[in-house]
Amino acid sequence: MYKEKHSRTVLKTITWRFTATVTTVTLVWLFTGEVGAALAIGGIEVFLKMLFYYLHERAWDAINFGREEVEPFVLWFTGLPDSGKTTIADAVHKKLSENGRKIERLDSHTVRALFPATGFSREERNRHIERVGYLAGILEQNNISVIASFISPYKESRQKVRDLAGNFIEVYVNTPAEICEQRDAKGNWRKARRGEIKQFTGVDDPYEAPEKPELTIDASDSSPQQNAEVIVGYLKKRKFV
Repeated sequence: MYKEKHSRTVLKTITWRFTATVTTVTLVWLFTGEVGAALAIGGIEVFLKMLFYYLHERAWDAINFGREEVEPFVLWFTGLPDSGKTTIADAVHKKLSENGRKIERLDSHTVRALFPATGFSREERNRHIERVGYLAGILEQNNISVIASFISPYKESRQKVRDLAGNFIEVYVNTPAEICEQRDAKGNWRKARRGEIKQFTGVDDPYEAPEKPELTIDASDSSPQQNAEVIVGYLKKRKFV
């Protein structure tokens, strides 16, 4: 994921040698009691070992032995409204970001605002998900992993996203509808059942569950952190982390 610049190697060389030279000068002075000899030996040593250290660092930078490439991925959360997708995805994003990974977070609540004219018909939803999938694929190609959380209710658009990604990992948050409705702080499920909201997934619009997701999570009685641990464990097993 990272390539060390020459300037960083030079700075590391200087700081390392300064510490080592102070140690050498101090030891020579303690053993001989001669300040001049200690400074002379330290002066000769510092230039020679700085050169050798720099060459050593650059040589190892060109050698692939012992290195393991960490490939980028698209981690795609899908599930009913209020199933816990966003919260779990946020927890996973936080854990992976702490390790210095380049990760972009895409979520339906923020991305849809960028496309205000997007509707909720099957065709419009598919087009929206495919648009997001294309963006995720571009980010992955540029060595940036993506964590995306979208209802993405239809199989065809999820398959399109899978085809656009190199390493696609589908996480099906399979929380029962009754639990989702209980968690709905905005009351959208109740409004949909009263007919106040149309084309609501899980009520008057279908959700087509994934047939072979890489991971299935039931967030009914487990915390987002616990679910995030399961997902990160899977990523480690697949050597994406």
